[in-house]
Amino acid sequence: MKGLSLKGLGRVIVVELSLVVRDPMSAFFALAFPPLLLWVKLRGDEPLPGGLPEIDATVPMLSVFVIGLASLVVLPATLAQYRERRILKRLQATPASPALVFGSQWVAHLLLAAIGTVLLTIIGFAAFDLSAPANVAAVLLAWLLGALSLGAIGLLIGALVPTARAATVIGLSVFFPMVFVSGAMIPREITSESMRAVGDLTPMAPVVETIRDAWAGDALSPLTLSIMAAIALVAGGAAVRAFRW
Repeated sequence: MKGLSLKGLGRVIVVELSLVVRDPMSAFFALAFPPLLLWVKLRGDEPLPGGLPEIDATVPMLSVFVIGLASLVVLPATLAQYRERRILKRLQATPASPALVFGSQWVAHLLLAAIGTVLLTIIGFAAFDLSAPANVAAVLLAWLLGALSLGAIGLLIGALVPTARAATVIGLSVFFPMVFVSGAMIPREITSESMRAVGDLTPMAPVVETIRDAWAGDALSPLTLSIMAAIALVAGGAAVRAFRW
């Protein structure tokens, strides 16, 4: 980040976030689509097996949907689009480094996911009698580690794929199967054992597990937290090494 102040980095992040939010498709699917899913999924009021109100599982689950969409679909497509339009090539002549490019994009898309999560939570409180998280600090830790781990995978896709269209196709191909088997769309309590076994192999499953556990006040698994941190470090490091202007 040589030659760029912290204030300058903040301005870059704000610009990147505003560009993402102004894109109609990104804004709709990250900010408007999850609340629509919340309304559709909660047409009934039956609790889940075990007695947990469905709303108390659905908001944490859909927060992972938002994180995954911003990280695995929007983020790599943005990076690939910058490369395709030779914006990255022009950045190469500035003090920007791959770490700076990745860092600003990572934070901007993390903030997009945070805005989507806050909207979901507000709607849950206002319209569906959502219970307050039992451990706010644990929820924030789980959410942040989950966003960092999935964001690192998105950065790796964006570092490797040359075009925005290809990045979108690959991102969606990674995102949608994981969403359905990991418990981010369908509560694990009502899925089959085989689906849960497959979902446990995905990097999205630890995110769903930790955010739901934190919201309910259950103790977080140190192993699961370590897995998310390891994914963030390994995938993020691989993305920086694989980056091409």
